[in-house]
Amino acid sequence: MLYGLLADTVVVVHFAFIVYVVLGALLVWRWPWTAWLHLPVVAWGALVELMGWTCPLTPLEVHLRTLAGGGGYEGGFIAHYLLPVIYPPGLTPGIQVVLGLAVLAINGVLYGVLLWRRRARVRRDDADRV
Repeated sequence: MLYGLLADTVVVVHFAFIVYVVLGALLVWRWPWTAWLHLPVVAWGALVELMGWTCPLTPLEVHLRTLAGGGGYEGGFIAHYLLPVIYPPGLTPGIQVVLGLAVLAINGVLYGVLLWRRRARVRRDDADRV
């Protein structure tokens, strides 16, 4: 029971990590200092996909599920809704490269817009001072 709960917790953390990798730049818009945390996370997430590595959370979850006496993902909200997002069927190395490039592209656009907005604000502030 405890190991199953821990495995489910790892899945939730894994899912939250993926969302943060992809959309964490939106938090940087609100709290710019979080870029120092987000950019290394993006680099790690993209590298895991581009290099075909296994995220350390995956074997941890599998180990916990084994200790819980299972191996499948049957039943419950977590198994039904989160696992297919984290472990999609038919995931190939080519798809992983596309996912890694998508992570970089999405974050490139979000950070580009953020920088563009900041520069526009600085120009407006400079114009107001004149």
